[in-house]
Amino acid sequence: MKTFAIATLGCKVNTFESESYIESLSESGYQQVDFKESADIYIINTCSVTNTAASKSRQKIHQAIRQNSHAMICVVGCYVQTNQNELNEIERIDLLIGAKHKSKLVEYIHQGYGDVDINDQRDMSFESLPLKHFSHQTRAFLKIQDGCDQFCSYCIIPFARGNERSALSDDLIDMAKSLVGSGHKEIVLSGIHIGRYGKDGNDDLTYLLKRLVDEVDGLLRIRLSSIEITEITEQLLDLMASSEKIVRHLHIPVQSGCDSVLKRMNRPYTSGEFYDRIQAIRHRFEMISISTDIIVGFVGESEEEFQTTAKFADKCRFSFMHIFPYSMRVNTAAAQLIGHLDTNTKKSRAAQLILKSNQMKIRYDMQFVNKEVSVLFESYQNGIAIGHTGEYVLVNVISDESLNNQCHRVWITHHKQGRNYGVLVKKAVET
Repeated sequence: MKTFAIATLGCKVNTFESESYIESLSESGYQQVDFKESADIYIINTCSVTNTAASKSRQKIHQAIRQNSHAMICVVGCYVQTNQNELNEIERIDLLIGAKHKSKLVEYIHQGYGDVDINDQRDMSFESLPLKHFSHQTRAFLKIQDGCDQFCSYCIIPFARGNERSALSDDLIDMAKSLVGSGHKEIVLSGIHIGRYGKDGNDDLTYLLKRLVDEVDGLLRIRLSSIEITEITEQLLDLMASSEKIVRHLHIPVQSGCDSVLKRMNRPYTSGEFYDRIQAIRHRFEMISISTDIIVGFVGESEEEFQTTAKFADKCRFSFMHIFPYSMRVNTAAAQLIGHLDTNTKKSRAAQLILKSNQMKIRYDMQFVNKEVSVLFESYQNGIAIGHTGEYVLVNVISDESLNNQCHRVWITHHKQGRNYGVLVKKAVET
């Protein structure tokens, strides 16, 4: 039996795609081994969103070559699409697949196929990748959309992933039923720009969510991976208010809290519009978790502009933030701007906002002390059952047995070292 190993870099969409590759190869008679072991086939599912991600992708390719010089080396994904010429110089790579033909990966491996034609991918239809089971016992990702047409000035993804395209809702409902049938209680809707789901057809995100709520029996939670502020409609909020299955957590990237920076980034809103919208959301959902992404050290970002963003983050009271130092990507509009900042300045600003994010997380989590919450448990370590609320607050409960993949009501008693602790208050909602 031939063995394969896979390394996955980047986003939730890549994770979903890798899970599909694993499932398809396993069903075809291949045996998975750890990427650190010698394997007959290595698959590196790459990322190119930052220079660091691109560097890690290259490192994984060379690691695979070192571990077995006779193995078949397959490199897939965004880094292939944006850096094909560079990868063509590595003679030991046997297969390159960019944004297209991912659904044929197993077929190409069977054939010992060479490079797939990688051209400009701005006119593609959605490629469905089958998946019935996810490696995480409790939570599964479901890829509903791919590509982006927004072209923020800093972002390579429209070039790496191609045009916006969506899966058929019937296919997604069938896949969700299979995932729930395999034991998953929570599904995370994933994509590059999920708020624009269905824009290439007749559906939209709210329609898909309504179908998931109504048609997938046994599904306890539905989570959105990330959504733009301009795409959170009143219809979506109405559905959230009517269904406890849709969790009270929205990850909404702001990228900057300074209007002059937002304009250079080509973001489609002002800081005032963003703030007013999240205030309206909070008016409807008092304890909702609103988290965000922020890029620091963007081209030309002055100290004053950075401080404006820091103050804006405080004003918004995010539950936590993902902080990214700006990374210049070739062929993006921002790469042509004047005023690129030095690495030390970007690192310093990132560190300041990471500290602020940690403080925000503690402050948000502590709001749940002396409150009853619903926790979906995911792991069990040393007599402690560990899980998350719908708001993605981590909770520990002392337990004589594992509560994995069970949802319980928990009374939060105290907060300690970044975690909330509590006690069970009644029997499992679902086992």
